[in-house]
Amino acid sequence: MRYEFTIVIEPDDAGFHAFVPALPGCHSQGSTLDEARANIAEAIELHVESMIEDGEEIPLEKEPYFVSRLSVPIAA
Repeated sequence: MRYEFTIVIEPDDAGFHAFVPALPGCHSQGSTLDEARANIAEAIELHVESMIEDGEEIPLEKEPYFVSRLSVPIAA
């Protein structure tokens, strides 16, 4: 079976941090963007396999998340 999940990859001090909003606790990292992408794919596979073994329902995303940058003025 094939599952599709939205992933978020963001830069951090060690390279890149990746996570899956639909799978709380599913995180990974990598020194490069490509490494982070490969590592989060592996993390998703392990996470979903564990959920299946535990009899948990796998969340299915209907549409990808909309990600945007927003500037918000804050009064000091």
